[in-house]
Amino acid sequence: MKTLIVEDDFTSRLLLQKLLAPYGEAHIAVNGREAVQACSLARASGQPYDLICLDIMMPEMDGHSALKAIHTQEEAAGIAKEKRARVIMMTASATEQSVLTAWREKCDGYMVKPIAKAKLLEHLKRFELIDDPKGS
Repeated sequence: MKTLIVEDDFTSRLLLQKLLAPYGEAHIAVNGREAVQACSLARASGQPYDLICLDIMMPEMDGHSALKAIHTQEEAAGIAKEKRARVIMMTASATEQSVLTAWREKCDGYMVKPIAKAKLLEHLKRFELIDDPKGS
């Protein structure tokens, strides 16, 4: 599984890297603009991301805007919905508006920080990205 962790907080990035390490390689982007560029480059190389863990509140481009841009790129590339990267939106502030916006933008999952390993693994199993949620 190839993952893109999009998170501006250093500690949160380290935690996600540690949790996802047993399941494959994980790349890092520190804001939405980097995420959109990383997704474009990965797709162009023929090795797109399977999973994107996308923080909502970030500088330069927030997670909501990045998700829209990533979906627009995938659509323009003719990628079928079932073949697109699975996206888990993450936030420390789970306001009703934020949750509704994330679902409206067609995220695949939503998690409130701090990220719980068991919850993350539930998402991965539901997305069929892993067979056995190791250690859950």
